[in-house]
Amino acid sequence: MLPNVSFTGEVISDADSSSSFEKHAKQDEQEKRELPPVGFFSLFRYSSCLDKTLIAIGTLAAILTGASIPGVNIIYGQFIDKLIIYDIFNKNLTNETIPTDEFLQSTGELCAITAAFGVASMLCNYIMVTFFSLAAANQAFRIKSLFMASILKQDIGWYDTTETGDFASRITGDLSRIQDGLGEKVCICISLASTILIIVVTSLLNSWKLTLVALCYTPVTSFAMAFMSKIQASVSREEMQAYGTAGAVAEEVLSAIRTVVSYGGENSEIERYNKCLVPAYKKGIKRGFITAVSSSITWVCSKLGFSLAFWYGIKLIVDGNLTGGRLVTVMFNVDTASMFLGQFAPHFEAFAMAKGAAAKIYNIIERILKGVSLDIQPGERVALVGPSGCGKSTIIQLIQRFYDPSQGAVLLDEDYVKDLNVGWLRDQIGLVGQEPVLFSMTIAENIKYGKKDATQEEIEQAAKTANIHNFIDALPLKYSTVVGERGTQLSGGQKQRIAIARALVKNPKILLLDEATSALDTESEAVVQAALDEASQGRTTVTVAHRLSTIRTADRIVFLSQGNVKEVGTHDELMEKEGIYFNLVKTQTKSPEEKTNKELDDNFVPELGLKMSTLSKTSVGSQTRLLGSVNSQSYMSAAEDEFKENDGELDENASQSRARLWKLSLSEWPYVLSGGIAAVLMGLLFMVHPVLLGSVLGVLSGDPKELKKETYVYCLTFVVVSVVSALFVFLQAFMFTVAGENITSMLRKMIFSNLIAQDIEFFDHPRNSVGCLCTRLTYDAASVQGATGYMISTLFQATTTLVAAIGLAFYFQYKIGLVVLAFVPCIWLGAYFGNRKVKEQETSDNLGTEEASKVAIEAIESIRTVASLHQEETIYRKFRNHLLGPYEKSKKQSHVRGIEYGLAQGFFTGISVAVIMFYGSRLIANKELSYADLLKITESVMMSAMVIRLAVAFAPEYQKAKVAAGRIFQLLDKKPKIDAFSKSGKRLEYVNGHIQFKKVAFTYSSRPSVKILNGLNLNIEPGKTVALVGSSGCGKSTCAQLIERFYEPQSGSVLLDDTDVGEMNVSNLRSHVGLVSQEPVLFSYSIAENIAYGDNSRQVGMHEIIEAARKANIHNFISELPLGYDTLVGDKGVQLSGGLPSICGIVQEALDKARSDRTCLIIAHRLTAVQNADAIMVIREGSIVEAGTHEELLNKKGHYYSMHNTQGS
Repeated sequence: MLPNVSFTGEVISDADSSSSFEKHAKQDEQEKRELPPVGFFSLFRYSSCLDKTLIAIGTLAAILTGASIPGVNIIYGQFIDKLIIYDIFNKNLTNETIPTDEFLQSTGELCAITAAFGVASMLCNYIMVTFFSLAAANQAFRIKSLFMASILKQDIGWYDTTETGDFASRITGDLSRIQDGLGEKVCICISLASTILIIVVTSLLNSWKLTLVALCYTPVTSFAMAFMSKIQASVSREEMQAYGTAGAVAEEVLSAIRTVVSYGGENSEIERYNKCLVPAYKKGIKRGFITAVSSSITWVCSKLGFSLAFWYGIKLIVDGNLTGGRLVTVMFNVDTASMFLGQFAPHFEAFAMAKGAAAKIYNIIERILKGVSLDIQPGERVALVGPSGCGKSTIIQLIQRFYDPSQGAVLLDEDYVKDLNVGWLRDQIGLVGQEPVLFSMTIAENIKYGKKDATQEEIEQAAKTANIHNFIDALPLKYSTVVGERGTQLSGGQKQRIAIARALVKNPKILLLDEATSALDTESEAVVQAALDEASQGRTTVTVAHRLSTIRTADRIVFLSQGNVKEVGTHDELMEKEGIYFNLVKTQTKSPEEKTNKELDDNFVPELGLKMSTLSKTSVGSQTRLLGSVNSQSYMSAAEDEFKENDGELDENASQSRARLWKLSLSEWPYVLSGGIAAVLMGLLFMVHPVLLGSVLGVLSGDPKELKKETYVYCLTFVVVSVVSALFVFLQAFMFTVAGENITSMLRKMIFSNLIAQDIEFFDHPRNSVGCLCTRLTYDAASVQGATGYMISTLFQATTTLVAAIGLAFYFQYKIGLVVLAFVPCIWLGAYFGNRKVKEQETSDNLGTEEASKVAIEAIESIRTVASLHQEETIYRKFRNHLLGPYEKSKKQSHVRGIEYGLAQGFFTGISVAVIMFYGSRLIANKELSYADLLKITESVMMSAMVIRLAVAFAPEYQKAKVAAGRIFQLLDKKPKIDAFSKSGKRLEYVNGHIQFKKVAFTYSSRPSVKILNGLNLNIEPGKTVALVGSSGCGKSTCAQLIERFYEPQSGSVLLDDTDVGEMNVSNLRSHVGLVSQEPVLFSYSIAENIAYGDNSRQVGMHEIIEAARKANIHNFISELPLGYDTLVGDKGVQLSGGLPSICGIVQEALDKARSDRTCLIIAHRLTAVQNADAIMVIREGSIVEAGTHEELLNKKGHYYSMHNTQGS
């Protein structure tokens, strides 16, 4: 039974979508203002039972790791007591002696226990990092999948208020931050907290009096950390929102790159992007300042508390209430706690950024969808006609349940559509839109999008009905040919016919045709129109049309104006009324000589104009390439092959990338130098502590008066060192943060500028889709901060501390220095193999993220098509499948990272200390080393071990930064063949407009075997209007792109005023050319700004904008809008009706002189639009087969005559 579709209640108009837009805009604005960072436990809300188990076990292991350092400190305290007692007895201060064998046996046992703590630490750290990383990988995969699923479920009104480019930064940036905040950063924080807690407990057990004095600073540091953490989370959220805005600009510009270069808008777009980076940069600096202040406050408080506690501890020893070993245990515990408190800041920063990122991501995942009502009318063919903005496309969208009418209802078979399943509803509907949307997959898969289980026979039958089967069958891979991103490897007509086949393959009950034949040539149009007429028989069909010849056979024609139904009837009935419809028909059938500018049709004629005496920039072009055939290579395979190739290059050029990154850092030399000096000095100051402490402990076996004197010197010295080092802590953290933010911002600007400067051929490559490029821009630039920001300062500090520890060891006893030196290869090998694994994982992650982002951005930009085809699940599966590979590899990498981290922590915590204690005690027994010097060496190694232990946590970020830097420099090294920023080339101040094509042959680089132009000769005299006509894919649009110098011909030449365009300055050439294309692109500016975009060389006055709008017959419409010319058109102009973007395109062109003052090249399917051209050229297979005026060509009765008769003009 055929569906009965009806609209009841109030009139349906664009006001409905506007009100929906305003509702969503208010909601979106409210969300931006009111989204606080999520709580700690809320961050893990998407964990499964398995994840919770892994987290629980990992948490237990993290708590147990906290026992390793306090345990080692306790053993070390006992070891010191053994040394002191042995020294006292062997100085003959008593009447007894301790046998050397007994001393060595007792110290050997303590060394074995210390080594056991190291082994246990290895195991617990491995479990901790591995389990949390596995849980993080699981949760991140789940969150990414849920995020994409939720996006695809949103109602269309939500998209109207959300910038699609924002999703690129969300997918690559925010989701990565969440994964960082769910993984090892959390367990490291737990381990640090556990260590501090166990330190406090064991210290209290050793000496509660001393411990309370040592912890006097705790309230201050705890308050400071809590306060700073809260501010950090808020600032991080604001920073990510700012980067999201910049990402939206980048996505918008890269999607419309042909429009941008046609206008010469490169510099203005670079300036716009750079302005969007400023708020994010300021927030990043603020975040770094907070981290630096937090770290310095924690440091100075803890060190001052340490000095006070040490003085009090010596007093207790003198009074006989404490042993030297217990003092060392408590003081080492307190010192460790103060260091770990200082290291909370960077880890908390990552955690705070994750909470801020999760606020927006989780809100989208959990957003409540608003119900939308809909319905449709009896099983007849209904055509909707009327001026742009009257509500035609709004009705189409209401039928598909994209919007909720502000009043009234839409019914399907007397059922409210809000009670129907949305997916089921859209399965009943076939849509062919005004601007066909194809996806980066094979032709068969694109058609199959209309019906998931379509057989090959059904696919081919649909293609035959749409008059595209013969073209597909002639391709090398036939239906397995990949069409490219957004179908860019096809001409407009070819894309439209595939879209028609896609709509017909499901045999829908309801057929929606929104200018379904507008992009077809005259020969194909009649055949396809007949096929559509046949397909619409027995179906409820709603047609939106500007070309009235396509809807004359409709059962009813509804004429809309300003959202109201003005006339209803059949074609004959409405013609008899001689009303509005009658006048519109007469207007379209008038001869071209009778038409005036005021009768400008909504479906304007795309034309390319050359100005004769002005040098301002003009009009807009579409990002859609009209190429004529397709690339038969698999895009995914190409992407993987190139990625592997690039991966090899990264291996070979890793040192070069590192060197170039450091060279780039030199631009920030004041910050890098001051931060580097501060980091090095901090590393050296770490060694002051062991030396002073060892000196004091060295006199524990001597005179108490000498001990007090040494203590006063030590404490005063340490107070001075603590205050000075607090400044170094601040400078180290803040200066490297500023340098990192500056370099990151610089790289983002450089990458974006480089992308803007690339020639159009660069964007043809499958690896350079908008989603992939946005991923590189967002993710790689941010990753580089790992090699330039606070993390690198920690590596500086760790390296200095290790070198200083080795130096001290050699200074006091070269033999033990050699032992310490032997640890270095172990450190290097562990770091090397760990970094190799990180690099492999980063490479895999990057490929998967880029491809997933590509799928997401492509689908989101074409969400109306995806929704109308009910292909949300298919898109979701593709997105998820691209993430599966990296996800599986990340789980394996979790074990590798766990092993690396566990070995590093266990080795430095216990094994290295045990070896030094063991060998040092032997040297003491042999009287080759004093116990005081051994304490200095051991404590310096333990101190450097703790610093290195903390630095190891940042090693993956550093490796990721190097990999990202390699990709960035590869991109920056890419020099365009056609450079719009080049100052070289001939400049023409005055252009007559003489265009010549001399034996031009052209093929696209992606399909070198397919000739588009084959020795084309064309001569267009100055001031003449020449039209190019022919079937889809014959090379018409390629001619326009060669004039614009989007590409270079393989042979022959294109001349402008007898000057080869290949020898002209690119910017100068394009300043003389204005392009209005078939699918005009608008930017998310106001209407006035979009019109002014037609001339980027100067400030366009408001009076010029209004005058241009008057010429385009749209001034009255704009004036009736609440905000007039200040009305925002929305992302890609979605808030304008289908015809309005086209009209705005004409307005942009109307900024310049009238067409009579320039040479015009018209590319058209509608022959009525070119009948007044001075010459009409018919192109077939890349060559001109006929030329002449309209009358001359009709008299020839050749190709043009056949096309004219077929179209019925």
